[in-house]
Amino acid sequence: MRLKRKVFLLIAGLLILNGCSSPDSSYEEKNDKKVKLEYESSMEVEYAKGFKVDYYKEGYKVLTVNEAKTSYIVIPEGKKVPDDIDKDMVVINQPLKDIYMVSTGVMDMFAGLDAMDLITFSSKKADEWYVDKAKEEMENGNIVYAGKYSKPDYELLVAKNCRLAIENTMISHSPQVIEKMESFNIPVLIEYASYEDHPLGRVEWIKFFGALTDKEDKAKDVFNIQKEKVNKVIEDTKTGKTVVFFYVTSNGLISTRTSSDYIAKMIELAGGTYLPEDVKSDTKKASINMPVEEFYNKGKDADYIIYSSAIDGGVKSVDELVKKCDVIKNFKAVKDGNVWCTTSDMYQQSLSAGDMISDIHNMLTGKDEEMVYLFKLK
Repeated sequence: MRLKRKVFLLIAGLLILNGCSSPDSSYEEKNDKKVKLEYESSMEVEYAKGFKVDYYKEGYKVLTVNEAKTSYIVIPEGKKVPDDIDKDMVVINQPLKDIYMVSTGVMDMFAGLDAMDLITFSSKKADEWYVDKAKEEMENGNIVYAGKYSKPDYELLVAKNCRLAIENTMISHSPQVIEKMESFNIPVLIEYASYEDHPLGRVEWIKFFGALTDKEDKAKDVFNIQKEKVNKVIEDTKTGKTVVFFYVTSNGLISTRTSSDYIAKMIELAGGTYLPEDVKSDTKKASINMPVEEFYNKGKDADYIIYSSAIDGGVKSVDELVKKCDVIKNFKAVKDGNVWCTTSDMYQQSLSAGDMISDIHNMLTGKDEEMVYLFKLK
């Protein structure tokens, strides 16, 4: 027995000297190996200036929002977080699901990507949505209301394991929400599509979210459909017609878009000229407020009026518009019968650029075609 014990100890000692290890220690050594990002390529972006997407080996992706100077690294399922990433980079783990969707424009993109199953929470109630798929999913109980952007239902989000909150720039007014979300380990992604000065740049953000959801091909197809619609319109001749786009605020001021805004660009691509041409903002705000007298002087000779329904739900007739702002009756467009209004759903339809530009072009050229986002006031 003593001899057998000595033989066993001798063999064990030789194995240790030869560097042999158990299966468990080999596994731990393998998983302790440092993971580094190895760049492969970048996404081709045609119009958007606000984001970029970089691809790395092993399926890693880095999505950067330029305006916010924030990068998000998407970690493939079963992979480790690389050791060499910047400490400020936001980590988003796959599989991505249980999203809290605050940005209405991005909801439309997820609908276009057939990615509604990734959304569990909404900042709007079912009757507040003009995105049909969002309304349907909420009515069916697949998406639940989790509080508005400035006052989320944190208890619900944590209890149901929310994995990501997608916000728009409105969240900048409630920075405490971001801090609270992050304290619960819920990453916050802020999109800046509204900052794009070209309508197709705004639409192209679908590629950003296509990369986030592993649906790049679908995103490219959706984008190309709108691109083709826009190109079809801009191949037509310029009309020489001028257009004002505005709404009347609750305190009697005129809210109009800046001349660098995507709405102004839509009018230009549709063959028109946006008025007032010199409306600028010291910040990157898409619209500014001005006194009625100033607006009258700048826009009274416009050939067409488009009233925005974004805030107050719009108007149903010219008389209703004049009641909001009496001087409108003296505008050339009113006298000529060229007064239009947007539909309420336009602003939740972020993929509508091609259709909206086509509508404006048809308005300017007098084509008797069915409109999608515009209707004439009488």
